[in-house]
Amino acid sequence: MAEVITMPRLSDTMEEGNLVEWHKQVGDEVETGELLAEIETDKATMDFDSPADGVLLHIAVEGGAVPIDSVIAVIGEEGEDWKAAVAAQGGAASNGEAESSDAKAEAANEPAAAPKAQSSSEAPKSDSDSRIKASPLAKSMAKDAGIDLANLSGSGDNGRIVKRDVEAAMEQQGSTPATAPAPAAPATAPMVTPNVPAVKEAAPAPEAPTVVPFSFNSGDNNYTDTPVSQMRKVIARRLGESKFTAPHFYLTVEIDMSNAIKLRKQLNEVSPVKISFNDLVIKAAAAALRLHPTINSSWMGDHIRENRNINVGVAVAVEDGLLVPVVRHADMKTLSQINTEVKEMAGRAKKRKLQPQEMQGNTFTISNLGMFGIEEFTAIINPPDACILAVGGIIDKPVVKNGEVVPGKQMKVTLSCDHRVVDGASGAQFLNAFKDILQDPIRILV
Repeated sequence: MAEVITMPRLSDTMEEGNLVEWHKQVGDEVETGELLAEIETDKATMDFDSPADGVLLHIAVEGGAVPIDSVIAVIGEEGEDWKAAVAAQGGAASNGEAESSDAKAEAANEPAAAPKAQSSSEAPKSDSDSRIKASPLAKSMAKDAGIDLANLSGSGDNGRIVKRDVEAAMEQQGSTPATAPAPAAPATAPMVTPNVPAVKEAAPAPEAPTVVPFSFNSGDNNYTDTPVSQMRKVIARRLGESKFTAPHFYLTVEIDMSNAIKLRKQLNEVSPVKISFNDLVIKAAAAALRLHPTINSSWMGDHIRENRNINVGVAVAVEDGLLVPVVRHADMKTLSQINTEVKEMAGRAKKRKLQPQEMQGNTFTISNLGMFGIEEFTAIINPPDACILAVGGIIDKPVVKNGEVVPGKQMKVTLSCDHRVVDGASGAQFLNAFKDILQDPIRILV
């Protein structure tokens, strides 16, 4: 029996996936475990392997965003009725997201659906695009080209308007002669050959508009609209929930990094890898968390979970936002182990190749903007953590030591705390322990 393939949940925060590319086409034979497609989640672009052997009978969604558990393809025996399998699954053939590739194949030998006689410029706008059955790609193309979807007939499943319908409308829009009267003659009459009556030329057909997606220029308004990526959608949702659900408060301390700088220099003379200040911060935070487990806790709604393992998330800037790979058991790892792990995961994060499990299970998070010249900032708590540490850069500034003003190497850090879990005193005790460790960093080696 044909097997219906649905959009899988590839991460704990995933609500929809973006189909980036199909590596098989309708009619191709596939085997279990063979690469079928690439799916972009909120955290990474991942390979999706075939869960069954057989022939790819149907591709329900060519590309774009698809909700979890929606039908994306059908695999079965050659000639098998995939529509019956989809019906038994309880979903539509195209799942309302985009045209299927076999529908494209059927339409290849048929004329493209033409728009209704009334032009888009003459027809009133529809009340809402949401009442019109059209794929997201078709809606986007129609919007950019200035075409009213209400004036199109859909050739997709159940009359849905799909890409080829909009393309046909755009082609007709560019080839149909203008019906408007010719422009008025200029003040100076045109020169006419003697004894030959002047011929009034018909107004030329308008050229097809040049479409620049998501851009607009009208008068003094110049801007570019960029579609929201899956990652940015999740960042907006989760951090919005965190900021406006968890009552944040902030604690800041300034740390003398002179001894940490000396220790780092000594370590790098013998270390197989180059230890960074961020490695020292991660290790010191893990050691302080072991002393103050309240900070290593999570708000669970009806209870507070104090985590035994210390798993430190490290915020990494990528093209579309932030990813947070997790260093597990950070308190039990050496500085060189932390360095190697963070560097390797950060490299894959920037290529969107991290696996979901590598970004889950964090109990505390560190966000370091010191390398960008930021002296001090506050960060939004990364759920399910109760706290996040914002780390600024090391700044040369005068400080008072033993009653004398001397040059100093100072670093400010700010702890954002969820007041449902952490009180001011608990946060202050953790920060002081963290500060003491970095000011006497030999303690993190024992």
